[in-house]
Amino acid sequence: MLGDIIGIISTLVYILVFIMGLILAGVIVMFIMDISQTQDAIRRNYPVIGRFRSVLSELGEFFRQYFFAMDREEMPFNRAERDWVGNAAKGKDNTVAFGSTKSLEPTGTPIFVNCPFPTLEEDAAVTQPMLIGPNCKTPYNAPSFFNISGMSFGALSVPAVRALSHGAKMAGCWLNTGEGAISPYHLEGGCDIVFQIGTAKYGVRDENGSLSDEKLKKVAEIEQVRMFEIKLSQGAKPGKGGILPGSKVTPLIAKTRGIAVGEDSISPNAHPEINNIDELLDFINHVRDVTGKPVGIKAVIGAYGWIENLCEKIHERGIDSAPDFFTLDSGDGGTGAAPMPLMDNVGLKLKESLPMLSDILHKYNLRDRIKIIASGKRITPSDVAWALCAGADFVNSARGFMFSLGCIQALKCNKNTCPTGITTHNVRLQKGLDPNDKKVKVANYCKSLRHEVEIIAHSCGVSEPRRLRRMHVRIVQNDGKSVPMIDLYPRPETMSKYMNI
Repeated sequence: MLGDIIGIISTLVYILVFIMGLILAGVIVMFIMDISQTQDAIRRNYPVIGRFRSVLSELGEFFRQYFFAMDREEMPFNRAERDWVGNAAKGKDNTVAFGSTKSLEPTGTPIFVNCPFPTLEEDAAVTQPMLIGPNCKTPYNAPSFFNISGMSFGALSVPAVRALSHGAKMAGCWLNTGEGAISPYHLEGGCDIVFQIGTAKYGVRDENGSLSDEKLKKVAEIEQVRMFEIKLSQGAKPGKGGILPGSKVTPLIAKTRGIAVGEDSISPNAHPEINNIDELLDFINHVRDVTGKPVGIKAVIGAYGWIENLCEKIHERGIDSAPDFFTLDSGDGGTGAAPMPLMDNVGLKLKESLPMLSDILHKYNLRDRIKIIASGKRITPSDVAWALCAGADFVNSARGFMFSLGCIQALKCNKNTCPTGITTHNVRLQKGLDPNDKKVKVANYCKSLRHEVEIIAHSCGVSEPRRLRRMHVRIVQNDGKSVPMIDLYPRPETMSKYMNI
């Protein structure tokens, strides 16, 4: 018996010595590699130990999120915002206790102006659908003021698109395809679809990458496709086309987009057919003539003189030549992949560009003709209510709905390693995303947000959200005092020569 025990202990000692030998050999190999290489100064000067720097740097964002960052500190979205979306998606109580953790001191903070006689629940109006493209053969009566923004199939996984499609149908909102074309999974849930035409014309391109009228007609024949959006630019990367790494271009994605398998999918930075205002209006009207459905544009504003030129040209051609909607993206918008100089530094934020766009359209008496869809970091009720006050008719959100799918802001969208299965085509990781569960959360989030925007509207004394105006919100200034938004952005007078159109 004792001999057996001694034998077992001896075996364990030999195994331990062997493992330690392997570890020591590994350390020696790493030491030699580190001291011999010339690419990394830290590893060369501090062999082996220097390797921990990159590991800790990689893990730093995760430790900050879970252990060190306060509720309102993180970027691009803080814990308080993510928790609100998460609770809304799960149908949980979203009330808070003991006071707000949100500071109302920073410059630019919106504060909604409550009315002494708020709208009673029984006097509240149901938010009505809004007609887009009234002069089209097939106009669209859009039911929801809050909708799902463009996220391409390819950037998103199959189960993510399926969940969004079903959830959008349950919530009664539209789903924008993004520039990656339309797949069976977009249509599976039966929701309304906005088909985005990007610079690469995915899904409606010919062999040369130009617009194919034949393919465009086939897409337009799909009843669920309600509108077409021509993407000129995106807030996260103005002047740069879409970027889908080759690792995410699976055979299914390649077939849907009409491109080669496994190769980087890089869209042109502009539409070859559009180099000026006349060509833009020509393209809009061509797509509308072919499809018979509302057609609009998506852009982030930097230079804005072109918008006034667009308005003038519309009046020269006739008001029917106008785009049916303008999706305005924010310079701090999101994407799966973009160069940092563009993401960080180019394009106006929605807080500046939205009032500007609304005022220009009002000045040229086109505000009723061209509907405004605001997009860019609008994920909470206050974000959406502010946009409606500033001049938007609709608000789109992408990352809000990603959070409802279970996104944890791992910042791995540009890789094929998303831990929640939302932006990866790794089948093992996709198993964590059950469309049957997530579709309910998508719908809950959309419905909860609309309801709480209605609460803000009623507090301000109006019967429904689209009646919110700039006088209903104040903006904190540098001195800590707030001023009405209407004072910062007074509504301009309509130019007299455009009054009677």
